[in-house]
Amino acid sequence: MSRLKAAILGATGIVGQQYLRMLKNHPNFEVTGLFASSLSKGKNLKESAGFKLTDDVEEFGDMSIEKADEEILQRDDIDLIFSALPSNMGGLEETLSKKFPLITKSSSHRLDSDVPLIIPEVNPEHLTLINEQRKHGKAGFISADPNCSTTQLAIPLKALEPFGISQVIVSTMQALSGAGYPGVSSLDASGNVIPYIEGEEQKIKSESVKILGTLNAEGHLMLSGMCIEAKCARIPVPDGHMENVFIKFKSRPDLEDVRNALRNFRGTKKVQKLWSSPELPIILIDAPDRPQHRLDLMKGDGMSVVVGNVKMSGEFLTFTSLSHNIIRGAAGGGIQHAELLHSEGYL
Repeated sequence: MSRLKAAILGATGIVGQQYLRMLKNHPNFEVTGLFASSLSKGKNLKESAGFKLTDDVEEFGDMSIEKADEEILQRDDIDLIFSALPSNMGGLEETLSKKFPLITKSSSHRLDSDVPLIIPEVNPEHLTLINEQRKHGKAGFISADPNCSTTQLAIPLKALEPFGISQVIVSTMQALSGAGYPGVSSLDASGNVIPYIEGEEQKIKSESVKILGTLNAEGHLMLSGMCIEAKCARIPVPDGHMENVFIKFKSRPDLEDVRNALRNFRGTKKVQKLWSSPELPIILIDAPDRPQHRLDLMKGDGMSVVVGNVKMSGEFLTFTSLSHNIIRGAAGGGIQHAELLHSEGYL
């Protein structure tokens, strides 16, 4: 079976390059177009990349960069689009979705009522929201990926949802790569922690209740009623977000039942069979000093959320999690999302 032809918007950035790395041997998709700002138009990827290409994407280095604009609508050699554009380019995404299926990492459309906000193991049923977009005569659609720190939080919350979650408090310690390239200046980042990331706390709260919401009988999304509070900091590590999570339940669960729920969480059988799905979406480590970036960041090829130090503290369950923000939280999650769309007949 021939592979679908994929274009990458924002191909010169950190996430764009991770898309290239993960798509180069993919059984369903092949990269046929690279797009970025007008500053890169006419250059090849080696000349225009925001930072040095790694060895595993060198084979794309001579591909030409084209301008990300409405002219893409004239192309007939594109079956789907992966967008890693900045949020202020949401209008272009809307335009391109008139013709193409578009999976976006941008925050522009995450909270639109007819746009699914997808983590395949958590809410694959939300893809039916695409049908609302198609009522407007669009040949394509937009389906969105969550914020990276939201993804990392929502996966264990889904595993623990059957216990009746009433309140969640999360404190994040987020890697420098989450700010893009060149991101945080070296003088600000070195030996320092910055206890504020603009817009991040609200993204975690508003996106989580959408992802964990349910569809009513009419197919409309009803937001989850759980209360979520977040504080976010930038820390001086290249990749990998860490979160300290505190969960209050409607009634206190047994600690071993909680551990088993985390340990046994898989998602649906169809999602488990996707090419990019890790064997274990959650890897539980029974140790008080884990997870750690040096030891655990690439577990599950960067697609697993690693959870450790699970315990009861007063009325709260607490744990620490670690996830690769550029793989599970960005390009890897987007590719898995596209695989789900493909398996469900949307591509």
